[in-house]
Amino acid sequence: MKRVVIAGAGIGGLTTALMLHQRGIDATVVEQATQVREVGVGINTLPHSIAELAGLGLLDRLHQIGVRTRELRYLSRTGKEIWRELRGLHAGHDHPQFSIHRGRLQKLLFDVVVERLGPEAVITGRALSGFVQDEKGVTAHFSDTKDGIGSLQLRSEVLVCADGIHSAGRRVFYPDQGPPSWPGVLMWRGATQWPVWEDGETMAIAGGLAGKFVLYPIAPEEDGTQLMNWVVNVRVKDPKVSPPPRDSWSKRAYLSTVLPYARRFSIPGMDIEALVRATDQIFEYPMADREPLPRWTFGRVTLLGDAAHPMYPVGSNGAAQSILDARSLADNLVRASHPREALYRYERDRRPKTAAVVRQNRIGGPERVIDEVEKLAPEGFDDVNDVLSHEDREAIVRGYAKLAGFATRRRR
Repeated sequence: MKRVVIAGAGIGGLTTALMLHQRGIDATVVEQATQVREVGVGINTLPHSIAELAGLGLLDRLHQIGVRTRELRYLSRTGKEIWRELRGLHAGHDHPQFSIHRGRLQKLLFDVVVERLGPEAVITGRALSGFVQDEKGVTAHFSDTKDGIGSLQLRSEVLVCADGIHSAGRRVFYPDQGPPSWPGVLMWRGATQWPVWEDGETMAIAGGLAGKFVLYPIAPEEDGTQLMNWVVNVRVKDPKVSPPPRDSWSKRAYLSTVLPYARRFSIPGMDIEALVRATDQIFEYPMADREPLPRWTFGRVTLLGDAAHPMYPVGSNGAAQSILDARSLADNLVRASHPREALYRYERDRRPKTAAVVRQNRIGGPERVIDEVEKLAPEGFDDVNDVLSHEDREAIVRGYAKLAGFATRRRR
């Protein structure tokens, strides 16, 4: 294997480049944005994906920019506790769970790619526009996103389309796929410097799939404050009659739009209204996914990350699954005798696993425990055990962890 071209410099694409480089395979990453910037807000990266980043020697850098999550709490919309559990190292994993700024994680990966592979390994301002295959390789065509006039052609043994939910590569294979699947839920997200809440390592989710508030810190403490990430998810449209708005990390939202929804929720010890009011930039985008595909790979071209399996941001799995994709793809490219065989084995490994997560996330993932309790006790409760037993709640949460591949091997 001589060279792989990767379309997309997101978390999945950049991790793939590092995995390939570690295994002695040359990689070039082509990104449609003119520069890789720290855009977006918070995400969570689970221990099984952090293990892969640790294998790339990135653990110390992650500690510098992220928070090692200690505990997760599931709450009702009014703040009554439904479930709590330790996470990461505290739950018996060999690696932490990190709550982290998505853009900072992407920038970290980008910087390491440039350090290890050289600045010529990343080309920006070029969008995948098509490709042609033959028996010896694939020629990818990229257009200039600044003026639309210039073009770039790159030859390689394999082309990896890691170009997101609106993937150009995916459209070539599935031209009639239509818009993403949307349940009518809009998400408003923000992050602001805020006094440390609880122990500075805890995250909370209040409310179920149709309406919830998510809260967690995404940077180390500085002088008694942390960068606090928050999300409001609310079903605002009937998806049967309303198409989803275009997904974008940069669409701004007005405080007056978000605040009435944020006021619906309560988290003990947190003034949600004040937090939202203190946020300078609020972003809006739809919660969307796509139907699992029957096939990712066509000859020497394959899909990865959100291009292959976009999923609802439930259960902290989006970035994690793309990192696991990268590991599987790199390993199979090293082991297989031919690139086509490698891509076949990669797809056979990852496609069923990610399809199961996509489907489970549609019904709430581990957060479904909140929906089940609120369904049984819509007016609230005094003791959650009178609504749904500990064993039933545990089965929902632990079952998802097993399905998504991050169940603990030992418990403390």
